[in-house]
Amino acid sequence: METEGTSGSAEERDVSSGSVGSRGAAVPHPARPVTPPPRPAHAPGAAPGGNAEFLTWLRTPRPSAAPGVWRFGHLPRPDVAPERTPTRQLVSGALIAFLVGWLVWSLLWNGYLGGWWLLPLYAMVPDSWASPHSIASVVVVYLYYAVFAVGIMVGVGRLGRWGELWRRFGYPAWRVAAAPVQAARPVAPEKDPVQWPQLREAGAAEAAERLGADARGGLMRDVDHARIARAWQGVKRGRHSLGAFTAAVVKDGAAACPHPSGTRDLPARSARHDLATAQVRIGAAADDERNPYAYRGVGLGIGPDLLGTSLLAVGPPGAGKTGSVVWPLAESLCLGALAGRAAVVVVGAAGAGLGSPDTYDVVVRIGAPDSVYDLDLYGGSQDPDEAAAVLAEALVGDLADPHPSGDSRRSTTVLAQLLGPYAAVHGRFPSVPELRQLLDGSPVALGALRKSLTEAGHEAMLRELDARERQLAHPGDVGAVLADRIALLDRPAFASFFDTSGSTRPFSLRALDHPVRVRIDLPERGHADASRILARLVLAQFMTSVVTREDRSLFACLVLDDATGVVTPQSVRGIQRLRSANAGAVLTLRTLDDVPRPLRSPLLGAVGCRMALSGLTPWDGQDFAEVWGKEWTEARDVTDRQIIAETPAGKALHAVRRVITGRAPTARAVTVRQVERERWSASDLAHAVPPGHAVLSLTTVRGEHAPPLLVDLRA
Repeated sequence: METEGTSGSAEERDVSSGSVGSRGAAVPHPARPVTPPPRPAHAPGAAPGGNAEFLTWLRTPRPSAAPGVWRFGHLPRPDVAPERTPTRQLVSGALIAFLVGWLVWSLLWNGYLGGWWLLPLYAMVPDSWASPHSIASVVVVYLYYAVFAVGIMVGVGRLGRWGELWRRFGYPAWRVAAAPVQAARPVAPEKDPVQWPQLREAGAAEAAERLGADARGGLMRDVDHARIARAWQGVKRGRHSLGAFTAAVVKDGAAACPHPSGTRDLPARSARHDLATAQVRIGAAADDERNPYAYRGVGLGIGPDLLGTSLLAVGPPGAGKTGSVVWPLAESLCLGALAGRAAVVVVGAAGAGLGSPDTYDVVVRIGAPDSVYDLDLYGGSQDPDEAAAVLAEALVGDLADPHPSGDSRRSTTVLAQLLGPYAAVHGRFPSVPELRQLLDGSPVALGALRKSLTEAGHEAMLRELDARERQLAHPGDVGAVLADRIALLDRPAFASFFDTSGSTRPFSLRALDHPVRVRIDLPERGHADASRILARLVLAQFMTSVVTREDRSLFACLVLDDATGVVTPQSVRGIQRLRSANAGAVLTLRTLDDVPRPLRSPLLGAVGCRMALSGLTPWDGQDFAEVWGKEWTEARDVTDRQIIAETPAGKALHAVRRVITGRAPTARAVTVRQVERERWSASDLAHAVPPGHAVLSLTTVRGEHAPPLLVDLRA
């Protein structure tokens, strides 16, 4: 039994296991060990693999929290900061209260305040105790003294805030400092997650016993737990039978319901992950007054509930976009794919630090002669109109009217007039050289296509070809522009790629119905324009594929490292539709200047998560400041007014104060008013964000918001 999302026909299972997309015959998935390689427990980002470590991870509470909060062991904080007395004032007040209490007791003991405080004692004790003194009388008298002294200490302790001093510097503060993460509390056996109570309630007690034994024996890790929990959700939805699930678990234990690749973990981890909540920790909110008190010092984690609204990160080179944002998110999605609940496509330049090839099921290295996998130019589509729309977006999407209402319908029509007739004759779409000849209007290519259509009797396709030939004579024909763009892909470096003859099986993004991990390396060096076309092609194919999936239970995400030249009117509209398809996109930009000016505000409005890294330019900060809006804040105006003495004694006193303080005596007036100010101004974003930090705002797929937060990406 495989993880949910891999069920279906044999051909579909072959796609998810990585055998589709290889050049020539089907190539099996590279052999990988079923058991994950050992990794030291103290390594950064290491998975909880030891027995005690895994059980602690499993039992640690994860309370509900505000959007973006790292829920693993989270200790909720109040929304408003409690009034905190300054340490100097607190200590001095406690000391003065103690001295006052000591003074009062000394005065009472020595009789300077009279003997009234002994009247209750005289009223309670009998006269026979007065002389001679018995042991009982001495005990009662000194007990009365102690009660009265304790009463004085309690009174002055409340006045001196001794309780707050103890909580701040005493044992409670030491305990919090020693154990910053909330420890797992003992749970009842029937609610212990190690015992898998949900399986026992459904009648799968044997499976629960086997999984519990593997967990206690150190044979289960976090990926195994998440993968089996995902498969159990498939049983509850009716995708798998309870009998098949139980048999698989009893037989294989923690290795049951495997990923099609057989891999149970990544070769290495660089970030902290919590697969129980599908979060990856990207940093912590800085203890800054501009952050809400509930977020200050709290870890921040991102999961599919936030990525479903898409994320845009903008920062200059070296700001940490790839290492601090892109790779941790890609790593988390790869772990989600191994757990059977996500599909990820990572696109970037070769050598961009997006993980080793062993991290992925499919690695498409466009332009590399030793690349095992190819890329389907038409996205696996069999519809000429759909294939033409996707290809037109890739070729000339950046040349369309840079306005949200602009599109590339003319280019789509031209391509459809050629793809339809060609597919009707040959049963496939043209390769890159063949498509270039058709777009150039080659008489030989068009004549051969016309002859084949005439012989086959395709009258409708002949009319399409006639229309295309008539447009060739017009001065404003977009076919020439399309031919120039497709020529960028018709290079010797790409000669063995984008094949459509059937001799190869290019990888198609239609495989996102399965928990597949894909990395596409773009030929950034020497083929920058071709890389932009390919990036737009992958983005267009992704948006088309995810909205047409039959099974949307898998979260699909496209991670695009450097989206320069990729943002088009059509892609902005497509990003807005990803949320309803249980999909999302992660885009990074060096600057918003890489996006046409009319598309900047629509792009920032289309994504739900926005990140401005340190080093942002003021004009980029202005766009973020506008989209984050304003808020009402409390402004304090302090005015110092000089005091004029009218009497000789007052003038003399003022002269002494001036000699001591060096300033004239003044009276301070404070005016408090409510003003509307930007949450983060363009100047603050450009100059007040420290290195290694970013300002991040979050929105969940349910519509919950987190205000812009100053985040330390290194915490």
